[in-house]
Amino acid sequence: MASNDLQIWQLVMDASWLVKGVMLLLLAASVASWMIIFRKRQALAAAQREAETFEEKFWSGTDLTAMHEGISSSHRTTKGMEKVFDSGFSEFLRMRQQGRMGPNSIVEGAQRAMRIALTRETEELEQHLNFLATVGSTSPYVGLFGTVWGIMTSFHQLANVNQATIAMVAPGISEALVATAMGLFAAIPAVIAYNRFSNQVERLESRYDNFKEEFSSILQRQAHLLKEE
Repeated sequence: MASNDLQIWQLVMDASWLVKGVMLLLLAASVASWMIIFRKRQALAAAQREAETFEEKFWSGTDLTAMHEGISSSHRTTKGMEKVFDSGFSEFLRMRQQGRMGPNSIVEGAQRAMRIALTRETEELEQHLNFLATVGSTSPYVGLFGTVWGIMTSFHQLANVNQATIAMVAPGISEALVATAMGLFAAIPAVIAYNRFSNQVERLESRYDNFKEEFSSILQRQAHLLKEE
């Protein structure tokens, strides 16, 4: 195993400067991808737990005004479903206090606030996913570019040789193929992570949107009850 590792390292060191640059670029992309993967995994898991905790509290029969006041008095940054609720209920209370609008207008204002909050939360969840998609789709081609350039260089060096043999071109071709391997090494985890995280974000967005619609119905009923009073 140690001998193989040494041979691969030697191939990298013997490669041309352009191929080395391609390998360095792919290595940097791979490191950045893994950093994003670990952070995004933690962030999405936390968002899932927060959504479950908030829904359990919301549907437990807690008074909405008391819940809103508790969130406001905590002076902390709200996230996810809690942010959607806080934005919608804050706007609902603000418009209701004005006393000049009908129930439908009040609910529509709350819905707009929740849509804006939902959009921002979705953008936060999707942050850095485009980078993973870019690495996954371009890394193989970047590695292939390094490989093609390395092979061209190897054959170019044979121009003044009377008799070419496999032994003469094998080292150069091997060096070049390392770039393709590094391209795949960077691309495969990025593609897998992108597909997995995109699916999780889509499910969370759908969950937030369903809550927004259900909460809108509750606000609609409250607005009409206040009008009757």
